[in-house]
Amino acid sequence: MAIGLLLFFLATGTAGYSFFDGYSILDAFYMTVITISTVGYGEIQPLSEAGKIFTIFLIMSGVGSIAFAVGAFTEIVVERAANPNRWKKTMEKKISKLRGHVIICGHGRVGAAAAEFLKDKGGDFVVIESSAEGIKHLAELGYHFLQGDGTREETLMKAGIKKASALLAVLDSDPDNLFAVLTARELNPVLRIIARTEYPSSESRMLRAGADSVISPFVAAGQRVAESLLTKKTLSRDNLVSTKQELLFPKWFEVDEQSKFVNLSIPDARKVIKGFLLGIRRGSQDMLMPRDDVVIQLGDSLLISQSNRVVPLDSSPVTNKKIVLIDDNPVILRLYTRLFQKAGYNIFSASNGEDGYSLIVSEVPDAAVIDFHLPDVTGLSVCRKVRALPELEKIKLFLFTANEQKDVKKRAKAAGVDKVVVKSPEAGEIVSMVSDYLA
Repeated sequence: MAIGLLLFFLATGTAGYSFFDGYSILDAFYMTVITISTVGYGEIQPLSEAGKIFTIFLIMSGVGSIAFAVGAFTEIVVERAANPNRWKKTMEKKISKLRGHVIICGHGRVGAAAAEFLKDKGGDFVVIESSAEGIKHLAELGYHFLQGDGTREETLMKAGIKKASALLAVLDSDPDNLFAVLTARELNPVLRIIARTEYPSSESRMLRAGADSVISPFVAAGQRVAESLLTKKTLSRDNLVSTKQELLFPKWFEVDEQSKFVNLSIPDARKVIKGFLLGIRRGSQDMLMPRDDVVIQLGDSLLISQSNRVVPLDSSPVTNKKIVLIDDNPVILRLYTRLFQKAGYNIFSASNGEDGYSLIVSEVPDAAVIDFHLPDVTGLSVCRKVRALPELEKIKLFLFTANEQKDVKKRAKAAGVDKVVVKSPEAGEIVSMVSDYLA
């Protein structure tokens, strides 16, 4: 406002002197500046009566505008100088310009080593740290950083999770890392997530929550020691790692007044859930694997892990519509299964084209979301086989692809695809789009 007023009176003064006394534009502007700034220079040429009256009003109003501008500028400078958190806006502005960076949740021993490595390689990264001492150290190192909780949605959004390429969940405890993975996977389904765990028993939970891979510093160190002892006649590297995961899908369930879980103990709740109760969020407190003496209260959020064949809990939106989801990426499969279940659909999933086609034929769903690139056949081949059967002609087909290209659209239309869906960080928008299309 101050700048606007100042420019207005400069323009008015220039126009006035040109009009009343015939000044040139440059002379009129010069006369206006020395008048409202009260520097005391003389007139370029004698003023007419009208010019003198105009000058009186210009001085009275113009000087006030300059005083207002100086006061506003001084107030801003003083506020910024006195604000102890003034660095936050500057840092957030720098982070907002990053693309394809790595988010490091936690600057402990593992997080510090990862940050140092990325710095040496010239990679962009943002460190999320909660302690004041850690923030002071990060400022001294010159890193991009945020002070906050790496398990919270608002903190990850400020760190640019929608534009990030990867996230390292290396907080001090396994429960914190689990919630960080869950929140990050919900916000960006195409993000690569690596989680740290202290206990091997937590690895399966991390993978179910949406982590692409799990690391354990102690296990890794032990494997390195054992690796040095390997010989061709005894053990091989392949014997060291053997992982088999059950396809489970964790999701949040809000406990409202109509819920049958209110005032139930944890053992009683497990009998009703038909799944695994991983954790409870009560206000700002998170409880992973709660004790048996904990009682579920109104307003709690339950983290429940269910298989893709389990019917959603009775307080979820009820619908008879079925969707078959075909994707070879287990992380994408888990995420969208959870989101579609949350929207109230019955989800059936497969990780390859042949199993997916058999599932479509047996279940006859309302819609099928099929990945373009599958390990055995292409998604377009599956769509052509479905469209070849008259009894499946009413099924809506959505082709899932990472890049929307013109030739893909043309081929998809020829194969009978109803809609080409592009994978993006906005997972919720894709679910809404499919729901709206079915409606």
